[in-house]
Amino acid sequence: MRSPNSPNSPNSPNSPAAPQNIFVIGLDEANLPTLRAVPHAAEYVFHPLLTIGELQSGEVSVPDLIDRATRVLDAFEGSVDAIVGYWDFPVSTLVPILAERYGTRSTSLESVVKCEHKYWSRLEQEKVVQEHPKFGRVDLSADEPAVPEGMSFPMWVKPALSYSSELAFGVKDQQEFREAVGAIREGVSRVGRPFEYVLDQLDLPEEMAGVGGQVCLAEESLTGVQVAVEGYVHEGEVVVYGVLDSINYPGSSSFLRHQYPSALPEPVIRRLHDVSKKVMRQIGMDAATFSIEYFYDPQTEALNLLEINPRHSQSHAELFEYVDGVPNHHCMLSLALGRDPRLPHRQGTYRVAAKWYYRWFADGTVRQTPGPEDIARIEREIPGVRIDVVPGEGQRLSDTEQQDSYSYEIAHIFTGGDSEDDIRAKYDRAVAALGLDFTQTTPGARDEKNV
Repeated sequence: MRSPNSPNSPNSPNSPAAPQNIFVIGLDEANLPTLRAVPHAAEYVFHPLLTIGELQSGEVSVPDLIDRATRVLDAFEGSVDAIVGYWDFPVSTLVPILAERYGTRSTSLESVVKCEHKYWSRLEQEKVVQEHPKFGRVDLSADEPAVPEGMSFPMWVKPALSYSSELAFGVKDQQEFREAVGAIREGVSRVGRPFEYVLDQLDLPEEMAGVGGQVCLAEESLTGVQVAVEGYVHEGEVVVYGVLDSINYPGSSSFLRHQYPSALPEPVIRRLHDVSKKVMRQIGMDAATFSIEYFYDPQTEALNLLEINPRHSQSHAELFEYVDGVPNHHCMLSLALGRDPRLPHRQGTYRVAAKWYYRWFADGTVRQTPGPEDIARIEREIPGVRIDVVPGEGQRLSDTEQQDSYSYEIAHIFTGGDSEDDIRAKYDRAVAALGLDFTQTTPGARDEKNV
């Protein structure tokens, strides 16, 4: 193993002239433009470390991923100045594990797991705030799974850890509860079993003894508008740098778009800042970014924390670039390199920005997708638009990975504009221009009773 590095801050007078080598776990083509748009990007060299396929296909082996990453890093002849990632498990846990081995900056593995293990996260949240839903564990080994004491329908049933919203089900009665628990029982091991290796690396508190990674959680259903809070912890100080609105398709739990900045009133924004800071101090994170999702009910003024992600959202990178002038990747990179992680405020080209999820609520096979030249032409013709098509030509939608339980993502469309009406119009133009064509083979919604 190579000796630990002690990266020097490029802000100091003795900054090294050589570019700094940043290893990005799960580096993908879609994020390269925004990584290269951060301040000081000319001083960085981004190196891929493990592929998306290695990280997210099938049931991964964490020890095997560590071995593969270690071989790449040990064979590298230059300095390893930073190891970063912007994906969920296993990337989120590999960052602190590898950072400890190679002497790069990162938060602790324990703080990451406290965020990602939904049950442990709830236990930590309830120690410092009241803004969270009722929750309880569900016994997956029981022949007749029981609803946790004190809870009632409707509710959500989900694994303690999953990719995106995989195996998360909204249930309205005992029959749907039983079916959801059965589906989770069959699929929980894909992520839960590898996660148990990570739990074994920690000195767990008594309240987590015997819980493990293959856990099913029931949570009270929440109402209102969904909001995301992005921030970081630097030298013990929790900083919130942005609040975004998350808007669902009508009558569905699937995202239609993320919109920045949030349209919520300033007193609500202040509450979001306050709760986020209390929770992240309790979690014990440092030198890392985070993203927290909430529900806010304007009728009752109830605020409830949905989940904590121990990384910033790569989905929001373009939105911060459009509005603030710098992608949020800047915070992750700066923290890893010991630089100032602060983001500018409202110095971008546009007043408002959104990431849209063009979805299909039925299975089908993609007949035709636009090529790179077609997408480039659309982006030129509609200023402030960027497009990523998800499925490949000839691919069946149900074969695409990391979809939620109710829909299939067809394309991600980023728009920046002067108003909400402006970004809506740009989205509609982009969808029409894409000319995506696929055969609907399963009529109706993917799961009509839950959409």
